[in-house]
Amino acid sequence: MSETGHRHRMVILAICCLSLLIVSLDNTVLNVALPQMRRELDAPVSGMQWTIDAYTLTMAALLMLAGSTADRIGRRKVFTAGLVMFLLGSLLCSLAPGLEWLIAFRVVQAVGAAMLNPVAMSIIANTFTEPAARARAIGVWGGVAGIAMAAGPLVGGVLVDTVGWRSIFWLNLPIGLVALVLTLRFIPESRAPRPRRPDPVGQLLIMALLGSLTYGIIEAPTAGLRSGLVLGCAAVALASFVGLLVYEPRRADPLIDPRFFRSVPFSGAVLIAICAFAGLSGYLFLTTLYLQDVRGLDALHAGLWMLPLALMTCLIAPLSGRLVGSRGPRLPLVVAGLGMGSSGLLFAAFSAEDRVWLMLAAFLLFGVGFGMVNSPITNTAVSGMPRSQAGVAAAVAATSRQTGGTLGVAVIGSVLAAGLARGGDFAGAARPAWWIITLCGLLTLVLGLVSSGAWARATAARTAAALEEPPAGPGPSAMAAGPPRSE
Repeated sequence: MSETGHRHRMVILAICCLSLLIVSLDNTVLNVALPQMRRELDAPVSGMQWTIDAYTLTMAALLMLAGSTADRIGRRKVFTAGLVMFLLGSLLCSLAPGLEWLIAFRVVQAVGAAMLNPVAMSIIANTFTEPAARARAIGVWGGVAGIAMAAGPLVGGVLVDTVGWRSIFWLNLPIGLVALVLTLRFIPESRAPRPRRPDPVGQLLIMALLGSLTYGIIEAPTAGLRSGLVLGCAAVALASFVGLLVYEPRRADPLIDPRFFRSVPFSGAVLIAICAFAGLSGYLFLTTLYLQDVRGLDALHAGLWMLPLALMTCLIAPLSGRLVGSRGPRLPLVVAGLGMGSSGLLFAAFSAEDRVWLMLAAFLLFGVGFGMVNSPITNTAVSGMPRSQAGVAAAVAATSRQTGGTLGVAVIGSVLAAGLARGGDFAGAARPAWWIITLCGLLTLVLGLVSSGAWARATAARTAAALEEPPAGPGPSAMAAGPPRSE
């Protein structure tokens, strides 16, 4: 690889990381701003919940559509449109005159965010084609994701306490504008070698599945598991899932090829992403509430307590990428499961919140674990798939993260609320929730071992061979597709 080529690839990686930074920071930063937003907008608690949930629900429903569309019409086109939409949504959120407008503008943001994460990962996969280099690049990507999600409370605390809640949306504007200018200058257009035909039925089924599942998870703690709303969401999700299983295998160009899941590493990466991000979202939810509501810290000082987690994630994620490139995903996944599980165990069994040094140790352990997990998830999801479907594979991984995050907050929140409703103190009410987070770490460990052995690798090789596109002939479709090109 020439020095110029290497530098160009590094610039492309930096652009993709900038897009991930603003998308990931946006939601975690928002959490610490909710009390001030509620006072200024005179909003109920449920309204504040929807400022987060509207973003989560919309993004989860559109990720698959964005990834497949980018593979078909051009990754740079979709990525650029996503940046523009996200910046527009951020500007509108900062100017929102009331709660209803804020929720609507958060939906605009989410539409843009859905076009960024999976498409950026697809661009990385098609830029870094050598496995070790791709693993290192994904390690950097994972570090940015971890830093953004873990450092969000700190950044949000500083902005809210010094400028006000609207500044958390201003933060996206300069970063996003720089990413937009660099995208137009440096990122070449690329798409699948053979244009895949649109699959509107599959897209609608995916949106119905993810939308109803996410909405049901969000509403279950308040509406009740047996409510008509939650049961209706479950019925829609089940019907959509069955519809996908029946309809997609019959298509020549399915939105998501069911054969993906014959690869044990790919399926393992999906399940690990759900477990790891459920653990992270639940972890941040519990610790933020504990530090502010129980210890009485302001947003800034609560964020400072989370700094050890963010720093360890920053330091460990690039190491994880190098380990994946040189030794494969098993060791990083084992360390990830042990780190996250041990951290949860310190709270669940040893009351880490009662001793400063033990709580700091728990934060450090979780930072190590979460820093290790991102790179093997993403690398495994995209590396075994044909480059023509990199966007779809990356979208599946991104959707799994989003689903895990939603599930974590919903389950942990309902467990905590049930404990508090019985009249217990916060520590006692949170104990079952900490055991759930410990279980997330244990599942990450077990799934990592199962999905990284010789048998699992053999299933991945067979799946990749079955999915490999035939070389495009000289016909019209091949001429229309052409090779990836620069503009």
